[in-house]
Amino acid sequence: QVQLVESGGGLVQPGGSLRLSCASSGFSFSNIGLSWYRQAPGKGRELVAAISNFGSSTTYADSVKGRFIISRDNAKNTVYLQMNSLKPEDTAVYYCYAVTYWGKGTLVTVSS
Repeated sequence: QVQLVESGGGLVQPGGSLRLSCASSGFSFSNIGLSWYRQAPGKGRELVAAISNFGSSTTYADSVKGRFIISRDNAKNTVYLQMNSLKPEDTAVYYCYAVTYWGKGTLVTVSS
């Protein structure tokens, strides 16, 4: 049974940082590329960042390039999203995605 469990969301002021984690189980983690998506209130779900199975390749949405960093630890079956210089428009539920499965998401709110 595939499980993806996100954590690390919360309330942060503009300019602040958060680190999201997605703990995974139920599949061969090191063989699979993973992604972070987000969905802001009233908007569709969008790709934020993706990483290849061994982390050699990453992709970012233009809106987060230079501010967010996706990484993974295959020994811990965990993928991370380091979010820096956060803006109010980054407010959204952030989801982990792998193997056609979604986590339940973690809410990030950027507000003063």
